[in-house]
Amino acid sequence: MTLRSPWTCVLWDVDGTVVDASEGILRRLAIALEHFGKPAATREELVHWIGPPMFESFQTNVGMTPDEASEAVAYYRMIGKADGYTTGAKLYPGIGELISDLDAAGVAQATASSKPENQVSALVDHFDLAPHLQAVVGATPDEKTLASKSDIVAEALRRLQAAGADTSRPVLIGDRHHDVEGGATQGVPVIFVRWGFSWPHESEGAAAAVDTPEELRALLLIED
Repeated sequence: MTLRSPWTCVLWDVDGTVVDASEGILRRLAIALEHFGKPAATREELVHWIGPPMFESFQTNVGMTPDEASEAVAYYRMIGKADGYTTGAKLYPGIGELISDLDAAGVAQATASSKPENQVSALVDHFDLAPHLQAVVGATPDEKTLASKSDIVAEALRRLQAAGADTSRPVLIGDRHHDVEGGATQGVPVIFVRWGFSWPHESEGAAAAVDTPEELRALLLIED
């Protein structure tokens, strides 16, 4: 049996798509919000926090000014560095194997995450995914210089091209409307996964939506 793909390269969102880091995010977020006199987020409210850049979320969710949000992001990142970026993180079942099999089939892969790139690197190293990826792309530490999903997708494609990968038929795998919108801006179709932190309507505009890693595998790999 040989495996092939209808796609020449696959871009992966990370939080809510490849990795469930919600346990650590909720804990660090509670500490940061308490420090700035804001109410802690509940697990149900994580849908408002996981996905968009934290700089944006602190403004949207708790009414901070841009300057306050910058300070909050710096404090949140300080907690994360002390806590360990991989603490409590779990790989979604079947995703590690899928990434490995895509690599074996000759499909170039990269992350395209709104999470700061140093944290993305820590996670892909922790779960032994780095050998299967041609590029690890995330946001800049300030989450402002390189933060929008559109720009991150463009950067992921640029780095794959620089590595000699074929980017003629790319696909982005993600779990938020930011992924769908960012992919559309760059002309990259999106397969929306529903096991992350999202509202049902967020899949609108995606090329496809899946409920399980098995369904995702069927769209990414074909057995001959």
